[in-house]
Amino acid sequence: MSADMALSPRRSSSRGNIGRTLGRIFIYGILILFALYYLMPLFVMIVTSLKSMAEIRGGNLIALPQSPTFEPWRVAWMEACVGVECPGIRGFYANTFFMVVPAVAISTILGAINGFALTKFAFRGHRLIFGLIMFGCFTPYQAILIPMATVLGKLGLSGHLWGLVLIHVVYGLPFTTLYFRNYYVSIPQDLVKAARVDGAGFFRTFWYIMLPISGPIAIVSVIWQFTNIWNDFLFGASFTYGANAPIMVALNNIVNTSTGERPYNVQMAAAILAALPTLVVYILAGRYFVRGLVAGSVKG
Repeated sequence: MSADMALSPRRSSSRGNIGRTLGRIFIYGILILFALYYLMPLFVMIVTSLKSMAEIRGGNLIALPQSPTFEPWRVAWMEACVGVECPGIRGFYANTFFMVVPAVAISTILGAINGFALTKFAFRGHRLIFGLIMFGCFTPYQAILIPMATVLGKLGLSGHLWGLVLIHVVYGLPFTTLYFRNYYVSIPQDLVKAARVDGAGFFRTFWYIMLPISGPIAIVSVIWQFTNIWNDFLFGASFTYGANAPIMVALNNIVNTSTGERPYNVQMAAAILAALPTLVVYILAGRYFVRGLVAGSVKG
């Protein structure tokens, strides 16, 4: 009897270990299935871009290419018809970077200044102003197309990339303000008080005290703005045209200007090239994005 009682804890522990192992196997199995489900379109795009049209017509959609070729990638980069002269998408990469870099930088810096002012230099009515800024997070793109077109026309920026920079700064500012405001709430007020005692003003306190410790949330803002601006199609198609168009407009033109038999391999290669920067950003900095979001979630 005593021997059975001595063995029972061991049996219970063994059963518990088996249960935990089975639970982990089940969870990882579900995660793997979801990962395969979401990665399947990317796999199809990659294998299709490496096939010739003859192989695409006669082969399986998910089959590996029998004779891999990078000719569709070359055509997409240099010769695919995205305009009158069919220059490929290479020139539109420069357009998009020219638009994305200043828009991300300006909206991030202004959002940090707004978040700092709304938390550490609180003034009468700051909650109302923050609430009004937040309306921008819920304003649909379509609702502001006509007012923005009017403003850009009066400023002489219609059809120019600097017009898109202005649009993305204005539309992204509510989001960056929200991120920095929520992050700065968790920063002790004593830091700002100590800077004031030392004679530092608003911008000096911001530049030397707050900005150096804003790395986690700045990464969140940069990734968010970069992906949104890079992937934007509506603003690019509405306010630019021709050689000034961003990459997503060029990608749309490749698909819509194809005549006769659609070159699916070229279209897939162009789509991968267009999505490559955002994919690289999330692969390299995705974990920092999550850390930055969590960094300001607990006050104190």
